[in-house]
Amino acid sequence: MGKPQRIGILSAGGDCPGINAAIRGVGKTAIVRYGMEVVGIASGFSGLLNKEYQELPESALSGILTLGGTILGTSREKPFKKSSSDGLNKPKIIKKNYKELGLDCLVCIGGNGTQKTANLLAEIGLNVIGIPKTIDNDVFGTDFTFGFDSALNIATDAIDRLHTTANSHKRIMVIEIMGHNAGWLTLYAGLAGGGDVILLPELELDTKAINRYLLDRAYKKKPYSIVVVAEGIERPKEFISAADYIASMIESGTRIETRKTILGYIQRGGSPSPMDRILATRFGSHAVELIAKEHYGRMVINKNGQTSSIPLDEVAGKTRLVPVDHSLIAKARALDICMGDKCDV
Repeated sequence: MGKPQRIGILSAGGDCPGINAAIRGVGKTAIVRYGMEVVGIASGFSGLLNKEYQELPESALSGILTLGGTILGTSREKPFKKSSSDGLNKPKIIKKNYKELGLDCLVCIGGNGTQKTANLLAEIGLNVIGIPKTIDNDVFGTDFTFGFDSALNIATDAIDRLHTTANSHKRIMVIEIMGHNAGWLTLYAGLAGGGDVILLPELELDTKAINRYLLDRAYKKKPYSIVVVAEGIERPKEFISAADYIASMIESGTRIETRKTILGYIQRGGSPSPMDRILATRFGSHAVELIAKEHYGRMVINKNGQTSSIPLDEVAGKTRLVPVDHSLIAKARALDICMGDKCDV
């Protein structure tokens, strides 16, 4: 038998629940099933630039399934970014360090930006496999990313808690959910939490229609309303947050007392949900199967409940947005939920 394959793992971009479960899925499958050597790269692509790494024996992977964050650390280093002022040829350095570490493949765990970088690394000759993670669920090509379900649980719990406060004070409560470009988390959490208004970046906002809808609820003696808004909705520049804008717009337009809550990084923290642990484990194990077959330059995906993969160049530079005709939007409208663009009163 020849020398066992030696693979590197890194996590890049924002943290989210389930990364450690994915690292464990990769590492255990690689070591136990295929006899591979595993190297953990520290702090995302920065670790490859600075040659910061550690060997990962099977013992190092015990007890991390339930941990939030990432044992490898992460960063938002973008080695192919043209605006680098330090004069370094970062892709060339990464390629050199990849070879010096004796890697046969690099597993990149991350969201859209990470998968774009992974594809660029593949184009300069590195063997790369991508694993998608993000609470936004906006990575192109996969139905679900791990991190999404955990964040959905947190956001839904927060909305549940706001119902009691809103009802006690007869207020309108605005809650801002993460999602710069895609409204998946807001849509799912809004439906799961019983939101009355759900505002997504993908849909146009008619502020007058929203206010008419909320006033109509008040006239019908509905004592309070919950407005769930994605952080990435379009708004005037003078408003720092989406919640500030929507709360101000509602209170000035309806004269109903309105309060705002911004969940922020709470949504990305803590232990992964059981579903995210399973999905991350499936992704990690499948990534190693691709490596064993030398099927490089691909990203693991979940499609129709099955784990498979697609070429990285089909993913790079794309974002999975909520289609305006998505079935969940239609279901929300059927429940008399205002989606911001038009609200029946």
